[in-house]
Amino acid sequence: MAWQQGTEMVLGIGVDIIEIHRIKESHLRVGERFLEKIFTPAEIEYCFSRATAYQHLAARFAAKEAIAKCLTNVWKTPTSWTDIEITNSESGAPTVKFLKALSDFPWDQFDLKITISHSKENAVCFAILSQKPPI
Repeated sequence: MAWQQGTEMVLGIGVDIIEIHRIKESHLRVGERFLEKIFTPAEIEYCFSRATAYQHLAARFAAKEAIAKCLTNVWKTPTSWTDIEITNSESGAPTVKFLKALSDFPWDQFDLKITISHSKENAVCFAILSQKPPI
């Protein structure tokens, strides 16, 4: 079921919150294999260039979870964590880049917006997928 306001139709929403210490503990316990399973090389490089690397990793983890939840009604093909890459626009706003199988999705027909926030202990992301109105 979709909710419609004006000419946009909301097809999915997703939210996720994670404790930052869980990401850090997983990395320290499992090592680089953990990072490589969840994050793209660009995400790993970006996060570890920051003073608060684990906050940034946790935020990206929450974003991937929220996006996956958001897409459940429109995408049935199995994907991996690294099919979704979270980057930043020039203004610093989070943006999403889809890789591998997800790049085949007709993104020109849809709009995906995310917002990410984190505190000292938690990171959270909210995602919303809507269908673009016909021109």
